[in-house]
Amino acid sequence: MSKRFLLFFIVVVSLFSSTVFAAERYLLNSGDVLDISVWNEESLQKQVTVLPDGVITFPLAGEVVAKDKTVAEVEEELTKKLSEYLADPVVTVSVTSVDGNRVHILGKVLNPGSFVMNQPLDAMQALSLAGGLSPYAEENNIIVLRRDGTKQQVLPVKYAEIKKGKALNTNITLESGDVIIVP
Repeated sequence: MSKRFLLFFIVVVSLFSSTVFAAERYLLNSGDVLDISVWNEESLQKQVTVLPDGVITFPLAGEVVAKDKTVAEVEEELTKKLSEYLADPVVTVSVTSVDGNRVHILGKVLNPGSFVMNQPLDAMQALSLAGGLSPYAEENNIIVLRRDGTKQQVLPVKYAEIKKGKALNTNITLESGDVIIVP
C-alpha cells in the first residue's frame, strides 16, 4: 500500500467519523438545565433552564433560542450577542441536567409515567423502564405518538413480534417528547 493511498484513507475515515459524531450531538430540549459562564466576567455566570418555548435568557444577550441546538451553537450565538458589549467574550455552556429529554409511557404497564432519557433508548428499553407490560396489555397494538411541529405521527411497536425476533424495525429509537401508549 502506498503512503499516498494510506494518507488518503486516513483523511477520508477521519472526515467520515467527524461527520457521524457531529450528527449524533445532543440537541437541547425544553426543561434542560444549562450552566453558562463568560471567562473573566464573574457577574456573567448563570444557571438557566430552557423554557417551554425553547428560549433561554442571559444578561446582556437577552433571549436566545436553545431548543434543537447543540451546546456549541448556543455558545456561538451567545458569543455573538455578547460581542456587542464585551471585547472577545469566551462563553462556556455546559448541560447540567437533561430533564427535558423525556418520553412518556401510558396504559397497561406496571409503572406508567415520564422517564428521562440519559442515553438513546428504543421502545423496548423504555417499556422495561416502565416495569414491562401488565398481563392484559395488547402486545401488538402498542403505538408511539411523535409530534413533529404541528403534525403527529403514529408509529406501531409490535412487542410480541419483537420478542420472537421478528418485526425488529418496529422497535424504534425514541425521541424526546415521544408518548408510548400500551392498550
